[in-house]
Amino acid sequence: MNKQPQSKIFNRILSELKAYAGSIALSVICALATVYFTLLIPILTGRAIDCIIASGSVDFDRLLRVLQMMVVTVVATFFTQWIMNRVNNRITYNITKNLRDRAFAKLQHAKLSDIDSHPHGDFVSRIVSDADTFADGLLMGFTQVFTGVLTILGTIYFMITISLRIALIVIIATPVSLLIAKFISEKTYKFFGAQAKLRGQETSYIEEIIINKNIVRNMDYEDDALVEFETVNKDLADASMKATFYSSIVNPSTRLVNNLIYAAVGVFGAIMATTGGITVGGLASFLSYASTYAKPFNEISGVITEFQNALACAARLFEIIDSEEEIDEGEIKLQEPKGSIEFKNVCFSYDKSKKLIENLNIKVEPGQKVAIVGPTGAGKSTIINLLMRFYDIDSGQILIDGRDIRDINLDNLRSNFGMVLQETWLKNASIRDNLKMANPNASDEEIIEAAKACHAHSFIKKMPYGYDTVINTGEGMLSQGQLQLLCITRVMLNIPSMLILDEATSSIDTRTEQKIQSAFNKMMKGRTTFVVAHRLSTIKGADMILFVKDGTIVEQGNHSQLLQKNGFYAKLYRSDFEIN
Repeated sequence: MNKQPQSKIFNRILSELKAYAGSIALSVICALATVYFTLLIPILTGRAIDCIIASGSVDFDRLLRVLQMMVVTVVATFFTQWIMNRVNNRITYNITKNLRDRAFAKLQHAKLSDIDSHPHGDFVSRIVSDADTFADGLLMGFTQVFTGVLTILGTIYFMITISLRIALIVIIATPVSLLIAKFISEKTYKFFGAQAKLRGQETSYIEEIIINKNIVRNMDYEDDALVEFETVNKDLADASMKATFYSSIVNPSTRLVNNLIYAAVGVFGAIMATTGGITVGGLASFLSYASTYAKPFNEISGVITEFQNALACAARLFEIIDSEEEIDEGEIKLQEPKGSIEFKNVCFSYDKSKKLIENLNIKVEPGQKVAIVGPTGAGKSTIINLLMRFYDIDSGQILIDGRDIRDINLDNLRSNFGMVLQETWLKNASIRDNLKMANPNASDEEIIEAAKACHAHSFIKKMPYGYDTVINTGEGMLSQGQLQLLCITRVMLNIPSMLILDEATSSIDTRTEQKIQSAFNKMMKGRTTFVVAHRLSTIKGADMILFVKDGTIVEQGNHSQLLQKNGFYAKLYRSDFEIN
C-alpha cells in the first residue's frame, strides 16, 4: 500500500465530491443566503442606533420598521442555515459510507499477500475510526469553509461601503493571519498521520490480546501484555499530544492578530467619528463587521487543522481502496471436473529473498486421496494456498484436468473445491443460516441428515432453539470442536468435485474423530481430496502420501510403501505412534 502526497489526497476528495455537484450547488446557495442575512443584521443595527437622534428624540416609526426587518432577517437566516446543514450532512455521510463500502469491498478481492502483511486490527481501525475522523473533518469543511469564505467577502464589501479607509486597515493586515495558519497546518499533517497509524496498531494489539485471552492467561502474560500495550499507548499519546499542540495554537495565534486589527479599527474609527467622517451607527456597524470578519479566520484555521487530520485518515482509506486486487484473467469454467491435478516444476516463496518451494512436481489422478505431511513450516498449507490461487506461483504450472488454473475463472475454480480448515469461521447468525451458506436451497431434512452424518445433530438439538439458535463465537456458546463439526456439516451440504481438509479434525476428540471418519470417507468417495494432517493415524488409507520438507517432496507413496522405505515418514509415524 503506497502512501500518496497530501495534494493528491485533496484532489481525490474533490473528485469524490463531483457526484454531489447538485447538492453542493444547493449548499452554496443556502450559504450565500445565510451570509447575506447574517451580514444584514449589523447594517440594520446601525440604522436602529441612528434612529436615536438625541436624548428624548427618537424616530420610533423608522425604528419599528428596522426592528421588523431584523426579525424577518433572523428567521430567514435560521431556515437557510438549517437547509445548508442538512445538505452538508447528507453529502458528508454519503461520501463516507461510499468510501467504507469500497474499502470493505476491496478487502474481499485484495491480494492475500497484502492482507497478511498488515495487522488485521489496522484494517478495522481504517474502515471504522479513520472513516469517522474523515467525516468529521469533511463536515467541518462544508459547514464552516463555505460560510467562512463568503462571510469574509461579504464583510469586505459592507466595510468598504461604510468606510474605505478603515476597511483597508483590515484587508492589508489579513495575510498575516493566513501565513500563520499555513505555517502551523503544514506541521499538523505529519503528526495526524502518525497518530492514525499508531491508533491502528493499538487497535490491532487489543484485538490480538482479546482473541487469544485464554493463552495470555495460561502463560501468565498479562503483565507483559500490559507493558507492551503501555508502550504502544504512550507512543500514541505522544503523537496525539504533538498533533493536538500544533492544532491548538492555530486559533489563538490568528485570534491574537485579529484582535490587534480590531483594536486598531476601533481607535481609528473613533477618531473619524469625532471629526464627522463616520456616524456613531456606522462605526457600530463597522466594528461588528470587523469582529465578524475576524471570526471566519479563527474558524477556518481550526478547520484547516481538522482537515489535516481528515486528509491523513482519508489517505489510509485510499490505501485500501487502491490496493491491488487478485488477478483473474481466466475465462474457462470447469464443468463437472474429473479432478486430475498436476503440479509441474512449481516454484514459490512468500519472501522472494528466501526460497521455499522449488521445482515441485505432483500428479494426482481423479478420485485419489492425497495426504500431505511434514514438519511445521515445510510448506504443506502453502501447497493448498497455491492450488486455490490464494497466492500465485512464481513459475511452473498447476493443472486441473489439463488446464492451467490461471486460465480458469477464479470463482469457478474455488467453487469446485470444498474446504474444511483448522481455523473455523461461523458468522453471528443462526446455526441453520450458517449451514445454508454452502447451499441456500437446502431443505431442513437435508440439513439434519448432514448434521447427523457429522455427529453434530445431537448437540444442536440441545441448544436453546435447536437449529434456530443464534450463535456468537465470541461468547463461548460452543466448543472449538463443535464449531469445527458445524463447518464440516456445512461442506457436507454441498460437496464439490474436489476437497481440501486442512487439519479438519484437529479440534475434535479421538473418539468423535473415529465416528466422523465414516462421514469423511463417504464425502471423499470418487472425489479428489487433499488432506493436511498431523495425526498420521487419519491418513493411513490415503492413496498417496507426500512428505514435504523445506518446500520439497522428499518422499512419496502410500502408507505401506513409505514404512518399507524407513525414511522420514516412517520415523515420524513411529514417533507419533509412540506418543499416542
